[in-house]
Amino acid sequence: MADLVLSMKYTVQVQDGAARAGILETSRGTVDTPVFMPVGTVGSVKGVSPGILSNEIGARLILGNTYHLYLRPGLEVLEHFGGLHRFAGWNGPMLTDSGGFQVFSLSGGRSLDKDGVTFRSHLDGSSHRFTPENVVDMQRSIGADIVMVLDECPAADVSDTYARSSLELTVDWARRCKRRFEETTEKYGHPQYLFRIVQGVVNPRLRRESAQRTVDIGFDGYAIGGLSVGEETDVMYEMVEVSTESLPDDRPRYLMGVGTPENLLECIGRGIDMFDCVMPTRNGRNGMLFTTEGVVNIRNKKWEKSREQIDPGLDGYTSRSFSKGYLRHLIQSKEILGSVLASVQNLCLYAHLMRQARKAILEGRFGPWKNDVLRKISRRL
Repeated sequence: MADLVLSMKYTVQVQDGAARAGILETSRGTVDTPVFMPVGTVGSVKGVSPGILSNEIGARLILGNTYHLYLRPGLEVLEHFGGLHRFAGWNGPMLTDSGGFQVFSLSGGRSLDKDGVTFRSHLDGSSHRFTPENVVDMQRSIGADIVMVLDECPAADVSDTYARSSLELTVDWARRCKRRFEETTEKYGHPQYLFRIVQGVVNPRLRRESAQRTVDIGFDGYAIGGLSVGEETDVMYEMVEVSTESLPDDRPRYLMGVGTPENLLECIGRGIDMFDCVMPTRNGRNGMLFTTEGVVNIRNKKWEKSREQIDPGLDGYTSRSFSKGYLRHLIQSKEILGSVLASVQNLCLYAHLMRQARKAILEGRFGPWKNDVLRKISRRL
């Protein structure tokens, strides 16, 4: 256990209540936490170039998805280019989801057994199989800095019996992933790190057990999965709390697929260090802006003649250089630039919140800062 856990350096600098400010060190760069990872599902954050991600948004860690990358462009292409970093022109650290969530979302298109899962591609209906071992191999080929284990993500309303059997399966798969990870090596000269996923639906007892058994196996970092999938927000927060209670203080904690700006700040206050979600880019493409002043539906006619900057509370080029009226025009016209600008604005807001949260933690004022910010960003303008 010691060799694997110590292979990645994570330092908690300051803890303010449960909120943590830390530093995650990888061979491709250092990441300050708390951190939000823009989602680049197929090797691209939709409409946002790596240069904008790095220079304007300030992203330091992004996410790719094994399921989608495995299907297209495929591992042979990625290996030909020397991994996803070179293929996509991203020089910083990258995390890849194992693809388990996507596979288990294919209702009627997959079958599960103790050794893995067989599924049909959403692209052409062809049959494929994921196992704990080959998912590790795939992420070796992709070249992700942070590799996720394969897990089952059951629905929140499954029976206690199913939830128990799913937990046992996920623990067994975690052991197999770790064994495969230790049997293999990176392909492109950069160390890779293995994260395990805590499951347990919305059952506090199973969540605690999943976290404890995960720690007993030993991983570089720990993710919390299976939340923000329809359960009440208060239930999600409770499951985050019971999960983090059993996770080690000296390892990063990653909450998968969450969420709104409010969710992020509340979960930082519950000890989470890392987040990802498609919401800022997906909602941006549909005309919803997250700003320092509140939430804006840019499609509303009230913005048609607005000369206001998109977000005067941010310093970035996009937030300050264009008016709400112009952005509304672009979105209404289905102009590609509208989707790009809205996505950049939302990602800038998420990154800004992470930086400001970190500053507040370091200064010992996270709680009052969070409450003040939530009053502003939660408003509907």
